[in-house]
Amino acid sequence: MAHRPRIGAEPILGLVIRRWWQFFLAAPLVGIGLTLGAGQALAISITPPSGVSPNGNAIYNLYLIISIPAIVVFVLVEALLLICVFRFRRSAQPPGYVPPQFHGNRPLEITWTVLPFLILVFIGVLSFRVLQQDFVRPSNAATGLALVVYAHQYGWEYDYPQGFSVQTEGLNAVQNPLVVPTGTLVRLQITSKDVIHSWWVPDITGKTDAVPGYYNYTWFKISKPGVWRGECAELCGSGHSSMQIRVEAVSPAQFRKWVAEQEAKAKTASVSPASRPVESRSAVAAATAASF
Repeated sequence: MAHRPRIGAEPILGLVIRRWWQFFLAAPLVGIGLTLGAGQALAISITPPSGVSPNGNAIYNLYLIISIPAIVVFVLVEALLLICVFRFRRSAQPPGYVPPQFHGNRPLEITWTVLPFLILVFIGVLSFRVLQQDFVRPSNAATGLALVVYAHQYGWEYDYPQGFSVQTEGLNAVQNPLVVPTGTLVRLQITSKDVIHSWWVPDITGKTDAVPGYYNYTWFKISKPGVWRGECAELCGSGHSSMQIRVEAVSPAQFRKWVAEQEAKAKTASVSPASRPVESRSAVAAATAASF
């Protein structure tokens, strides 16, 4: 009769299986440790930004609330898994041992069916309540500035109601930011000229898709001066990674000064006959303010 090779009293196959089990059990813990360590070393946060606009802050709070049941479920599942693996492993049991069977335990089966369902309902209802705020202007606040945003491969065009436009192409968003006043509710009407894009500045608000032939809406109200970075969040072609966004919030006095400068530039700039007049799009932006 052929015998399996042994190391001491343990078969080689059993030793390999046991080592692999230890590796798979330790891998998640090692991965979490490496993720947290890399995040600290690279100044990368595992949570979304706290938000400089009310709707952005609401998304941050939503993340924290959802994290509580997620962490509880994760710890519970991993704890039960480790208990089963170590307590009921075959090498620690007598020959012929059969673990306790729970098949047909109606209260237990109802509990582990209903409880996850209630958790998912809670998360779903709360998420929809918060995320829909991105698209609906607060009822107690009037729109202070309404802009029309045109996305294209691979840049953005912001039409201001004062009659001028700010355009960005790829990485030059740093030189041509979207400038808005602080303490003012800004409403964006977003569409696309070619393919689907998505306007996203994590510190300010959530993602809003730019769809050809259709208008989506979002808003924000930034309370302090600063510059925030965003990007297109929808894979839109080979130049997707360069489709950057910059939003600069300035004081109302600085914004009025900047608007005057842009209006002077618009008056002196020549308009190509083949291009769509900026004034017609700006009229859309001006009319949009009244509808919000």
